[in-house]
Amino acid sequence: MAEGSKAVSLVSETVPAHVKDAKGLGNENVGSEHLQTPRVKLLQQMNDEVDEHSEAYIEGAKPGDLLNTLTDHIYGKEIYVINVHFGEYWVVWRRRDKGGGLVSSCNSLAEAIDAIDQQEGAPDDYETIQTHTHLLLRKDPETGEIEEYPFLMDFAASKLRVSKEWNTQLAQLSGNRFSALWKLTSIKTKNRAGQSFYNLSVKNQGWAIEEDYDRAMQIYGGITK
Repeated sequence: MAEGSKAVSLVSETVPAHVKDAKGLGNENVGSEHLQTPRVKLLQQMNDEVDEHSEAYIEGAKPGDLLNTLTDHIYGKEIYVINVHFGEYWVVWRRRDKGGGLVSSCNSLAEAIDAIDQQEGAPDDYETIQTHTHLLLRKDPETGEIEEYPFLMDFAASKLRVSKEWNTQLAQLSGNRFSALWKLTSIKTKNRAGQSFYNLSVKNQGWAIEEDYDRAMQIYGGITK
């Protein structure tokens, strides 16, 4: 840089005063249907996010961690959540040895079969996985703050049993689905072949405080109206 020239500031490192009171102008036409809902994923040894040689590697990610796939934020091996809503889907995936990737999320097995019929290649290039999807609100155990936006978490294969047990506990509670706070913890276990993998444990922590309950109610109302 030439002597005496002024450094050009491209961005502010902190939230400037002229932004703090902004009202969201310019987003008038952006509704919930235009936004992507984050997902939280339980990482396994086979996931690219934990492979240092993969382009998808996330620094610090380890098997058993819970990862926000939209922000790449790693929560560690446990999170506190309020369960807002539940859905069941049949998710069609292209098999990993055929390139991998999500094809479609369907409301029935028949829809999933139709989705596969419309794809290129042989039907055996795809697999359909029954999936329980929970819409969750995370509560920070250190600050006590509830996150503004919810995320989705999918329960498939061995996690289906966990989802059914969670739904059973939720049904036995008095009040609405989002009346309680839960702790989700990743736990190491083994399959019938003796191979290690991570599953989830769910434990009730007690009733949600009023402001968290009200936020969950607001989100619930927005997705069911």
